[in-house]
Amino acid sequence: MDGPHYHGHRQRLRQRFLRSGLAGFADHEVVELLLTLAIPRRDVKQPAKALLRRFGSLGGIMDATPAELQEVKEIGEAAAVALQVIREAAVLYLRQDSERAEVLSDPGRLHDFWRMRIGGLKHEVFAVAYLDSGHRLLHDGVELLQEGTVDRAAVYPRRVVEAALRRQAAGLVLAHNHPNGHLQPSEHDKLVTRAIVLAAETVGLRIVDHLIVSSEAAFSFREAGLL
Repeated sequence: MDGPHYHGHRQRLRQRFLRSGLAGFADHEVVELLLTLAIPRRDVKQPAKALLRRFGSLGGIMDATPAELQEVKEIGEAAAVALQVIREAAVLYLRQDSERAEVLSDPGRLHDFWRMRIGGLKHEVFAVAYLDSGHRLLHDGVELLQEGTVDRAAVYPRRVVEAALRRQAAGLVLAHNHPNGHLQPSEHDKLVTRAIVLAAETVGLRIVDHLIVSSEAAFSFREAGLL
């Protein structure tokens, strides 16, 4: 006797993925494929569609907390934790990949890295990437320096510079998120950036860029002519 009907569907999804990656997959099929890794004995099509209805996109799902994920019917702790593990593994891969290559060789990859790392957070944070003289990311070269309220992170230029000197960095990429999704820099953002640039210049550090990110997009101070 054949197994449950969804076994064949799972197998077809996996075979499609092995042939051509995620090309041609609908969003709900991508989520289904992820859920098959954590839910081995149930049809996952409806939970996948329910997650998309609740969070709007794959990015929204991956940015949700385990508690939020478990508010969706049929998503238990194991599935919620599995999705978080997948997300953090992707972040780790991007970080390690950046450590192997010149950060400035592909600005789009740098934008994607920061969007995935802090773009989906519900509160504002300020982070720094420490670079060597070849603009490569130093080993374990990303640090979260400040967590703020939903609309502001208090950043102190001296703290940024001291952290860079401890790591013997040659350059920095600054990044913070705007949880409201509006990426245009505020006057406070511009003031803080100017203060950090001035403090860095006094000790020979270069500010390569300052990025403002959401889960969907990124704003570059350098591309906008603000650095």
